[in-house]
Amino acid sequence: MVVQAFYPAQTTVSVDRKVARNPLLHIASNVRRNIKIKNTKDNMKTFLTIILTSFLGLTAFSTAQISDKIIYKGKTYKLHCNPLESYFNKNPDKRPKSEIMSTALWRGYVATFKIKNKQLFLKDIKVMVSGKNSYKKWKSVIKEVFPNQKEIKIDWFTGLLVLPYGKRINYVHMGYGSTYENYILIELDNGNFNKEKKFDYNKYEEFKEKQFQAFKKTDEYNKIKKEIQKETDSDEFIDTFLKDFVINYTTKILTDE
Repeated sequence: MVVQAFYPAQTTVSVDRKVARNPLLHIASNVRRNIKIKNTKDNMKTFLTIILTSFLGLTAFSTAQISDKIIYKGKTYKLHCNPLESYFNKNPDKRPKSEIMSTALWRGYVATFKIKNKQLFLKDIKVMVSGKNSYKKWKSVIKEVFPNQKEIKIDWFTGLLVLPYGKRINYVHMGYGSTYENYILIELDNGNFNKEKKFDYNKYEEFKEKQFQAFKKTDEYNKIKKEIQKETDSDEFIDTFLKDFVINYTTKILTDE
């Protein structure tokens, strides 16, 4: 396999590829084992950055990632989450093999989804392969991953799909950290469409704050916070972490305001 760096090399921290039931806690624990960080404000911010880049992918990476795609209401959007990852974590032998592993694509593939009849379906999976004169091209491997299946419903996915669109407001060279002018948020339950919400950037940030405040009232918040406190006793850090990435670990829209 060729590892292709499409961006300048960055320092990364290795974490276990296996995702636990609560990946947020799993990553925090693994990162703590790999690095020594004191509870200063700057170092906690560094810790936060490493955890979040880990949380958004299969391994810790510091390169902006090529996103999956989704066709929704006739338009194609970037998808700032990866619905196939939970399937591949449970079925690692099914994960497609790529001839080229890019630092901008640690998961190794790009999936295209479509919402049809209020259900989430997989349309294609592509990997990078070598062509003539070192030219790189995309190859479909969906039939290798899901042979003899005409329609593949993603019925294992329950959570929120994040569809950014419009002008990119701020580029962040890691994960899906860049921010955009507009967002569509779609709530799914076992692959079935529940609801959508649309935001501009400012409204999206306001929504995340309200989502976090609603999440703080749940038992799950107390459970996660108690576990993270084993890694750090900084309540400010814990709440900053949970608030900034509330969309990634909540599975429902908790506020309609």
